[in-house]
Amino acid sequence: MKQFVVVQHTYAEFLGTIENQLEKRDIGFIYFRPFVGQDLPGSAGQFDALFLLGGAFPTADRDACPWVDDELRLIGIFRQAQRPIVAFGFGALLLAEHEGARISAEPLHTAYWTTGHKTVAGAGDALAEAVDGRRLLVMYNGSATLPTGIEPIVVDDDGNWLAIRPQKESYAMLFRPELKPGMIEDMIMEAKRPVPDHIGELLAEARREWKGMEETKDRLIVALVKELDLMREHHKMPVFRLNVPDNS
Repeated sequence: MKQFVVVQHTYAEFLGTIENQLEKRDIGFIYFRPFVGQDLPGSAGQFDALFLLGGAFPTADRDACPWVDDELRLIGIFRQAQRPIVAFGFGALLLAEHEGARISAEPLHTAYWTTGHKTVAGAGDALAEAVDGRRLLVMYNGSATLPTGIEPIVVDDDGNWLAIRPQKESYAMLFRPELKPGMIEDMIMEAKRPVPDHIGELLAEARREWKGMEETKDRLIVALVKELDLMREHHKMPVFRLNVPDNS
């Protein structure tokens, strides 16, 4: 069975609407939660892909996110194994950092609705084509300035980068296809979580845009499956069990 690693950074943010899409395709997934002290996998050998989710703080804030270096190492492990990586929000900034982006803790909140626009670099890319002209919710903390050589495949109305494809096997997205209104409500209720002052407006817009958000998510999943070959099961390393003789 295909098995994905999903790195979760807050209680409120999980795969959301994407879970059903993966389950329909007979894809299993295991959540790892470093924000509560859980160790991340040390190998990609038992997994077929890596999903990195959103978060509540900038990736540059190592005090709030002390596990970041371990997560960057995990990205490197999946990169070396040539296994697919899909990253949203916080995760997208981490993937960009791994590829040489300059990160910053400012601004604390970036959250807005916009229209996605494919770029010249995104022409012919199924994901860029899938979100071109679609209403997108952008939400992340901090920022990442892309290095020379990495061009965005999707930008917003003002030309700011929303998605990159650093390598054939990976995507980073600052827009949030997995979010649903209930998850935004959970963000508001999450203890000690900083949220944008206009979070209520974002939530109201998400409720109005829900049908379109679902359509965009469906289009995006089809694109990811196509571009990253997510239905292909990779060779798994055998798991050995040490049998200790019982001399009792």
